[in-house]
Amino acid sequence: MGCMAGLVIGFIAWFLMRYLVAGIYTVDQNERAVKTILGRAERLGDVVAQDPSVAQLSPEERERYTYPALRVIPPGGPYFKWPWEKIHKVTVATQTMNMAQDLEAPSANNNGTVLEAVTKDQLNTGLTGQIRYRIAEHNLYAYLFGVKLPVVHVMGYFISILRERIANFEAPATRAAGISQNPDAAVVTGVSINDLRKNLRDLNELMHRECQSSALRYGIVLDASLITGIDPPSDVESTLAAINTAHNQVSSDKSLAQASADQTIVQSRRAVEIETLKAQAEVEPLLALAEQLQRLKASGPRALTTYVRNERLRLFTGAEKVVLQMEEPR
Repeated sequence: MGCMAGLVIGFIAWFLMRYLVAGIYTVDQNERAVKTILGRAERLGDVVAQDPSVAQLSPEERERYTYPALRVIPPGGPYFKWPWEKIHKVTVATQTMNMAQDLEAPSANNNGTVLEAVTKDQLNTGLTGQIRYRIAEHNLYAYLFGVKLPVVHVMGYFISILRERIANFEAPATRAAGISQNPDAAVVTGVSINDLRKNLRDLNELMHRECQSSALRYGIVLDASLITGIDPPSDVESTLAAINTAHNQVSSDKSLAQASADQTIVQSRRAVEIETLKAQAEVEPLLALAEQLQRLKASGPRALTTYVRNERLRLFTGAEKVVLQMEEPR
């Protein structure tokens, strides 16, 4: 009897530890949890109807990626679950991954260091950078149950869009005004790799907009793509360097010529202004004298004769010698 009682007590203790004490759990601050009861999670509605990025999905994709919203267990605890219940925890903290990393084939893309893509002018280029992503709290069903390997799927989705954009990318200035309006810029603007390098920010923003629907597709939000480097093959790099050097030299010569022409124009304008002022300075006394003589003439018939006589006397007084022309006798 004592042995049987011991077995019963041991079984009860094992049952309490296995199914009651072990059923207590907590959720960390950067985690969210979903509880399934006999393999089914509690559902609250339709995710597609609640997500603003649904406009990026076609009608067919809306039907394909229609996932239910689940009841999410927030951080805290302790919580309790029964033996027939299972807790699925996920971290919602933002994570960073090398965009060239292939989780299924680590040796691909030069051991996960450089992602290759083809530009619109058929140049192979290597891309380096990072992707910031986090698990979509409002669509945990897609992450936990909709896709087997969600991170692998979203990386493939991102890379396919990136390669498509690289193959068709045009610089904003080229699209807006056209390179025909600026022939000097055509040397560099017509090269796709230079366009990509000069517009990395636009490319990153474009990728961010294009990948906003990843939360509906795979339950992962792509916060940002940080493309930091675009490197062509070594044989093309030297050619591009020569093109850029020649363009910079042409631009420098053009700027110097423009500056010299502007300086010449400014100097010519100043010379004209100086000569104009000199002429005005010479004309002003003559105009004043003419006005004074007109006033004298208007004051009386002999005023002008008297003024001329007084001026002649003043000149004779100040002169050391006076030479007079004698009239010939008649």
